[in-house]
Amino acid sequence: MDGLAGSRPSLVDSSYAWLRLGVALLLGTIGSVGMWSYVVALPSVQAEFGATRADASLPYTLAMVGFAVGNLLLGRLADRFGILAPILLCIASLGIGYVSAGLAPTLWVLSAAHVLIGFGSAAFFGPLIADLSHWFEKRRGIAIAIAASGNYVAGAVWPPLAQHFIAADGWRMAHLGIGIFCVVAMLPLSLMFRRRLDGHADGGAQARGFVAPDIGVSQNTLLLLLCIAGLACCVAMAMPQVHIVAYCGDLGYGVARGAEMLSLMLAFGIVSRVGSGFIADRFGGVVTLLIGSVMQAAALFLYLLFDGLTSLFVISILFGLFQGGIVPSYAVIIREYFPPQEAGSRVGMVVMANVFGMALGGWMSGWIFDLTGSYRAAFLNGLAWNLLNLSVAFWLLRAGRPGARVATA
Repeated sequence: MDGLAGSRPSLVDSSYAWLRLGVALLLGTIGSVGMWSYVVALPSVQAEFGATRADASLPYTLAMVGFAVGNLLLGRLADRFGILAPILLCIASLGIGYVSAGLAPTLWVLSAAHVLIGFGSAAFFGPLIADLSHWFEKRRGIAIAIAASGNYVAGAVWPPLAQHFIAADGWRMAHLGIGIFCVVAMLPLSLMFRRRLDGHADGGAQARGFVAPDIGVSQNTLLLLLCIAGLACCVAMAMPQVHIVAYCGDLGYGVARGAEMLSLMLAFGIVSRVGSGFIADRFGGVVTLLIGSVMQAAALFLYLLFDGLTSLFVISILFGLFQGGIVPSYAVIIREYFPPQEAGSRVGMVVMANVFGMALGGWMSGWIFDLTGSYRAAFLNGLAWNLLNLSVAFWLLRAGRPGARVATA
């Protein structure tokens, strides 16, 4: 698009690449609002429509479905045309989705609007991470981790902001305001992404020199296993992230305390997300995944043992510290085990599985709560899914490290 043939050495790992990464982090922080605003609005929506906890969780679930499908479709679009087209499409989707949600007359219309909201947030995760991975070689793991951190910065910033405006003006006005703000703030930032590398997906020597590592299964089978692992880890992850606000309300601590816990959880998730980039650059994506999965299981177990206010704050911080690096590790694994020109679609596929796991886990936890009257069984359910993720990560570690890593980084 900018006639950059032959300019790749001057752009990859350049100051422009780091500037692009910084703008991507800001854009991801704003654009990822669709993953977190409804977590805070859920109790108010449930009260207004007189819905069950499971039904009131449906807009979040459908937002995650939109986010999941968006990561797949927009990842393929980015592989072909660059990242700008998906970004512009998602800005429009966020604006329309939030305004429609604020005006929704029924829970079902609100749920449909959240499909657009979830789709609108999609470009700012998997596709944006895949795009940034092409601009870095020496510090690719760190770059991927920082790009993925926009999602968690959003989780740290948006819940208390959304809670403030919901308390002051109601959830409808909060949704209208978020939609307008996204369009106004994000359109100027999108201009940074007009530039593309020549050949895009590392198309030159890296793509030609890539040799798929021999781990005893085909690449399609490996992708399927990564999708299963991604779904399982995010079913487990969804229990605290989606229901901590409602959980605190049920315990009598109030939804404001729950929003604070969610904000802290995701703020400390940023620390582990960036830290995971250093681990990935040193030890690879599989080791990073395995460490995060073990620690996430430990934090979920702690939720079963303690439910005091101070304990929940501490455990929520630990949960953020323990699991923040899990999802970015899949993008690192994709770049280690798959050809670089397929990065957008492959990362999009695994992120889609991650998000389906969040959607399933969010709904499943609400359903288990309605069935049992408590969240204890939901935490146990999360632990069981976490063990499935661990088994895939451990198998991949034993199957062998990618011998092509030097050639692609």
